[in-house]
Parts: sequence; structure tokens; C-alpha cells
Amino acid sequence: MPTLAQLRSGRTSDTTPQLGFAFEEPEAAPQPAESATRPMPRRTTFSVAELVSLIRGELEKGYGNISVFGEVSNCRPATSGHVYFTLKDGEAQLPVVLFRRQAQTHRFRIEDGLEVLVRGRVSVYESRGQLQLIAESVEPRGAGALQLAFEQLKARLQAEGLFDADRKRPLPAFPTRIGIVTSPTGAVIRDIVNVIRRRHACLDLLVYPAAVQGASSPLEVANGIRYFNQATGTPHAVDLILLARGGGSAEDLAGFNDEALARVIAGSELPIVSAVGHETDFTIADFVSDLRAPTPSAAAELITAAQHRIEDHVASLSQRLVRAARYTTMQAGQRFARINAQAILYRVEDAISRRYQRLDELAWRANSAVNTGLQRNERRLLTLHQRLAARDLTRQLSQARHRVSIAESRLLTAHRDRLSSERNRVQAASTALQSLSPLAVLQRGYALVYDANGKLLRDAAEAASGSSITARLHKGSLEATVTGKRS
Repeated sequence: MPTLAQLRSGRTSDTTPQLGFAFEEPEAAPQPAESATRPMPRRTTFSVAELVSLIRGELEKGYGNISVFGEVSNCRPATSGHVYFTLKDGEAQLPVVLFRRQAQTHRFRIEDGLEVLVRGRVSVYESRGQLQLIAESVEPRGAGALQLAFEQLKARLQAEGLFDADRKRPLPAFPTRIGIVTSPTGAVIRDIVNVIRRRHACLDLLVYPAAVQGASSPLEVANGIRYFNQATGTPHAVDLILLARGGGSAEDLAGFNDEALARVIAGSELPIVSAVGHETDFTIADFVSDLRAPTPSAAAELITAAQHRIEDHVASLSQRLVRAARYTTMQAGQRFARINAQAILYRVEDAISRRYQRLDELAWRANSAVNTGLQRNERRLLTLHQRLAARDLTRQLSQARHRVSIAESRLLTAHRDRLSSERNRVQAASTALQSLSPLAVLQRGYALVYDANGKLLRDAAEAASGSSITARLHKGSLEATVTGKRS
């Protein structure tokens, strides 16, 4: 990267591909004799703002008027009227800013992909420390700027319907006064006057002096149209308006290809005839006007086609032309006086433009911050929602488990109670059964006697003397023989 000393000398071995410049390494300065007085050491420590400001000053001083060509990309027109875009080629790119004052003078729209030649000065946007080219003019390469602007504007206005035949108004058959917007000097106005004087001497002509070429031409012609529209009902009221100028190059006719002028023509309450250039010349004003005439003289003939009476108004017209010339001279004097203050105004406008650029950047940053904040809040809300849903499911599961536990406890308690009750019943039945069992009687000393066939003997008479019997005791049994019986 070149040092400040190299920037000041304009010589360095570094190459800057964005600008297409290369410089040679400076020759080594002769070493002073040891006895010579040593120079004061150069300052080498700066704050960021100081260093960036120094670099900006050196760049603007050394590259205050250069031209760079490349392709437009990332074009961003701002609401302030400034236009920001990047100028690039196959190897490098350079940010460009076209401030509103310069942007308003361009007739064509800057679009992505357009090959252009930009003239301006190299500077540094201090807030970001970014190299940028502050454009004074932008011209397309290949097709001329005027032709490109003409085609762009023609397509746009045609799509809006401003050229449609159904919106064209007919011209009055017998006009009594015509408003002419043209230059008060030159052959055009003389030709118009001569034709009308020969064909319709009684027709009044009111001339609104306007520049018909140059940067001020569209505004002055538009002001003339507004003037005649506002003069309705006054002594200066006219029946139709004639826009006229002679032939010339595309640059000379460029004022009649202005979008603002075209919209003023389309919005006029009075019919408008366009007579600009020669028969082969076409302008946007021709397409928007109610009638196009191939030349100014032909326009005069078309306007007076139904009339052949002419009055001589040369004296009146001359007076008007003199007043118009004096007015134009006065305007030129005032314009010359304003030139002296232009340098101061330029510096003020430059400072204001930089503030606007800073405001544009802050607006973009604020918009980006708002979008980022919204996205972050959406993610947090989604996370909280998921956590809340998970916590709610856990709580429901816990409650379900609690209910199952209670039911299980109740079931076990009921089972134990029922089992205890059945045990008690069985115990009671067993006790009762045991009390009635013959075995229980045997336990008290009684015995059961069976004959040899196993029949239970209840009566002594059932056993014969000498027969075998079995006596079953509580524990065990006895085998006996009947030896005698007693009743």
C-alpha cells in the first residue's frame, strides 16, 4: 500500500487495479553528510480519523478529475435522490456514489449490467474507511447516452399510454391566437411568422421565449406550456400551443426528449403541436403532442390550413422579441452573478451530500437491525413455545402417574381387605365344621365302631357274637372280637 509521502509525490510501485493506474518507485534521495543538519523527523503516528482524512485529502488532490469505465452492478437509488452502485470489471470493483444534484442531470437510468464511463474524483468514505468514486457524470458505452435515454423513456411512456391515439385532441379549425414556445431569435420564429402572415394576417401570435437546446431547455419549454395553460380567461389566452425549433444534432434536440417535459405536454389542457427539427427527426415531444409537424413552417401551414387571411403583426412581434431579448439578457446577467458564488455553494452542497450519504447508511443499518431483531425474537418465541409445550406434557404425565398410584393403592387396599374378610369367613366356617366333625368327638374319648364290612355300627344288636369289629379312636384304631353284648 502506498505511503502518504508516495501519495504526495504521486509516485509508487504499487498498482491500483480499480483505477487502472501504475506509478514508478521514487528515486532514492541523496544521503546528507553526517555534518549536515539532520531534518526534523516526520510524524508517523495518527488517529484513525486523522489518517483517513489525510488519505482522503491526498486522493482528492491527486485524482480530482479522472474517468473510469466498467460494468454497473448492485445499483441502489436512494430516497434522498442519490444513486449508489458498484463499477466492476473482470479483476476489480469500485464503489461509486452519484449525488442527487448530478443524478438529476442524467437523461438515462443507470441499471445493472450497463457498460458506462464514469468521470469524477476518488475519495474515501470516512465512516467506513472505504475507497469510493464520487461521480460527476456517467455516460454509457456503445449506444450513446442520448439514444439510450430516448429508447428507455419512449418504452416507458408508451407502456403508460401517453402515445395512444384516443387521447389526442383535435386542433381548433379557426384559432384566433396561438401561443408559440420557442427561441425568440433565429430562423424558426421568422419562418413561422412569414407563413402565418401570408396565410392568416389576423391570427395573433404570443411567443414565450425559451431555450430550445441545452440543460435549461426542458424546464423553460415546460414553463411556457404552463404559462399558456394558466393564461386561460386572461388577455393572453390562446387556442393552441406550438412547440418549435429547427433541426440539429441529437444533442441539440435532447431537451425535447425529457420525461418531465413529456408529462407536462400530456397534462396540458390546450392542444399542442410539436414542430421540432427536420422531417426525419423524432423526439418524445412529437409522440406525446396532439399533432406532429415535420418542420416549423409545415406546422404554421397545418395550423392555418382552414384559413387564408393574414394580418401583419411584425411590429407587435418585434416589440415582444425586444422585451424577450432584454429579459434573456437580464437572466444571463443574473446567471453570471451566481457563477461567482458557485464554488462556495459547491462546497456546501458537497458537505450536505456527505451527510445525506451517512443518513442513507444509517437508514439501511436500522432496517437491517430491525429485521435481525425480529428474526431473533421469532426464534426465542419458538424455543419458549417448545419448552412450554414440553413442560406441560411433563406436568400431565406426572398427574397421570399420581392418579395411577392412587388407584393402585386403593386397589391393593381393597384386595387386602377382601382377602382378610374371606380368610375370616373361611376360618369361621372351618371352626364350625370342626366342631361338628366326628373326629372332633373322637378327640373327646369316643370311638367309631365298624363291622367286618366297614359298616358303622350304631346298635349293639347289629354285631353278632364272635364277629370281628374295628374301633376307630382319635388316634389309630383297634381290632376286636365280640365276646358278648349288653343292651
